[in-house]
Amino acid sequence: MNAALDPANILVRPLSVNDAAEAAELSGQLGYSVSATELQLRIEAIARSADRVAYAALMNAHFVGWIDASVERHLQSPDSVVIGGLVVRDTVRGCGIGKRLCSEIEDWARSRRISVLRVRSQAIREDAHRFYLRDGYRKIKISVVFEKIVD
Repeated sequence: MNAALDPANILVRPLSVNDAAEAAELSGQLGYSVSATELQLRIEAIARSADRVAYAALMNAHFVGWIDASVERHLQSPDSVVIGGLVVRDTVRGCGIGKRLCSEIEDWARSRRISVLRVRSQAIREDAHRFYLRDGYRKIKISVVFEKIVD
């Protein structure tokens, strides 16, 4: 294996406001356009919350991915941790970065004594579906998402 692509060269740390520009660029790869300024505000909000977390992945000191998750609480079901977003730079996918980021979220969930980890993925993201299935997730249902904008 190329030493530069060795998973041992992956550093995962909390996402910081200083990562906003690079995180925004990667959000665009997912099809979610967001400004660095808006992302800074979101990162600050996550950092203030005990029920939310975001991590950055660096490979050889280069920003290559991020993940965010939150605790979801409902009356009808036990608490769960839900991955809200996961993106790995397209040039280094398949190097174990996504798996490492998911592992950090699993550890974070365990630290809160939450054993259910969930992720929602758009139907068209077949590569992402294969990734999650390889990582031990199982498909439990198909849903339709409704949205209403309230002003």
